[in-house]
Amino acid sequence: MEPIDIGLAVTAVLFVTVLLGMRVAFAAALAGLLGLIWIFWSKKGYDPEAFGWALTVAVKTAGQVPHSKVASQALSLIPTFILIGYLAYYAGLTRALFDAAKKWFGWLPGGLAVSTVFATAGFAAVSGASVATSAVFARIAIPEMLKIGYDKRFAAGVVAAGGTLASLIPPSAILVIYAIIVEQDVGKLLLAGFVPGMVSACIYALLIVAMALALPRFGPAVRGFTWGQRFRALPKALPILFVVWTIVFFVYNPFGGDAWGTPTEGGAIGAFVIFLMAIWHGMRWPQFKDALLETAKLSAMIFTIIWGVLIYVRFLGFADLPGAFSDWITGLNHPPMLTLVMILLAYAVLGMFMDAIGMLLLTLPVVYPAVMALNGGEYVSAADSAFGMSGPMCAIWFGILVVKMAELCLITPPIGLNCFVVAGVRDDLTVQDVFRGVAPFFVADAITIAVLIAVPGIVLWLPSFA
Repeated sequence: MEPIDIGLAVTAVLFVTVLLGMRVAFAAALAGLLGLIWIFWSKKGYDPEAFGWALTVAVKTAGQVPHSKVASQALSLIPTFILIGYLAYYAGLTRALFDAAKKWFGWLPGGLAVSTVFATAGFAAVSGASVATSAVFARIAIPEMLKIGYDKRFAAGVVAAGGTLASLIPPSAILVIYAIIVEQDVGKLLLAGFVPGMVSACIYALLIVAMALALPRFGPAVRGFTWGQRFRALPKALPILFVVWTIVFFVYNPFGGDAWGTPTEGGAIGAFVIFLMAIWHGMRWPQFKDALLETAKLSAMIFTIIWGVLIYVRFLGFADLPGAFSDWITGLNHPPMLTLVMILLAYAVLGMFMDAIGMLLLTLPVVYPAVMALNGGEYVSAADSAFGMSGPMCAIWFGILVVKMAELCLITPPIGLNCFVVAGVRDDLTVQDVFRGVAPFFVADAITIAVLIAVPGIVLWLPSFA
C-alpha cells in the first residue's frame, strides 16, 4: 500500500475507535503508533524480520513527540489561564459579576438570563476554560433564575451556552492550542477573539429577549433596582477588567515599541494579580488547594490529549495526508467560500461525536493547509487572495471560525461536555434537560458564524493593530 492509503486506513480506524467510546488521547496515540509501524514496515516490503526494526523506530519516533512538541513556552499559558479562572471564583468575583449584570440588565425580558450571558462573558475574560465557567455559573445563576420562575431547562441551557464564550474571549486555552498547531502568533489570535466573543454574547442576549417576549414563562423580568444600586455594584466587578487590562498592557505595550513580555509571562502576572485579590477577599488554604487541584486536573486532561494527538499528527506527516487533502480541496470545482462553508458544516457534524480540543488537534493538521491553499497560500497578499485577506490574516480569521465551531461541540449531543457539567452540578436536572434547554442557542451560533464570515473585519480589526 502507498503511504496515503495507509494514512486513510489508520484515520478510519481512529474515528471508529473514538465512536466506540475510546478516549481521544488514547485512540489517537494508538492509531499514530500503529500507523508509524505500518509505514516503516512497508518500506521494508513487509519482511517479517524487519518488523522488529519498524517497531523500534516507530516507538522512538512516537516517544520523542511529548517532550519535543509540548515543551513549548506557548503551552504554559494553559495552566495559568485555567488557574486565573478558579482563583477568580474563590475571590468572589463571579458572584460580583453576576450581581452587577443582574442590576443592569435584569429589567429586560429574560433579564436574568441576559445577565448570566454577560456575566459568563466577563468571567471568560479571566478564565480559559469553558467547563469551569459552566460549573461556576450553574451554582450561581440557575438558583436565581429558578427562584423567580424560569423554566429549568431554559435556565440550564443559558448557563451551558454562556460557558462556551470562554473558548473565544481571551484568555482561551483552545485559541492557544490552535495557534500552536498552525504555528501562528498566539498574541494576535487572543486579541482576535475579543470582538467576536462579545458579538456572540450580544446575539445570545438578543435571542433570549426574543424568546422571553414570545414566551414570557421562559424568563420574567427583574425590576426594582435603583440607579444608585446599579452604580454601587460596578466597583465590585471592576477587578475582572483590571486583570484583563494587566495582561493586555503587559503583552501589548500601549506606548509603542516592543512588548514588555510574552503572553506566557502576561498570563503568569494575571494569575498573581488574581491570587492577591483572592487573598484580599478571604481565600484561605482549603480554597487555594481546591483551585490548584482543579487546575492540575483540567491541565493534565488537556496535555494528555495533546500528547496523544501529536503522535497521530507525526504519523500524518509520514503518510503525507495533509498535502493530499489540500490538493483535493483546491481541485474541487466549487467557489472557495462554498468549500469553506462545507468544511465548517463538517466540523458541526464531527462535533457531535468528539470533544472540542480533540477535534481540532485531529483535523487541523489536514484541514488548515487546505484552507490556506484555498485562499492562495501562506504568503498570498490580500489583493491576490480568494477571501480578500493576506495569508497571516486568513490564518487568524479561520482560527476564530473553527474555534466558534468547536464551541458547538461543548453543547452538542451526545458529547456536549458543558451540558454534562451543568447536569452534574445540579441534582434536579438531567443531561436531557440541559440538551433541550440549549437547543435554541444553535440558531444564535449559526447567526454568529454567518456574521463572522460576511464581515471578517470583526475578527481582524484588533489584530491589525498588533
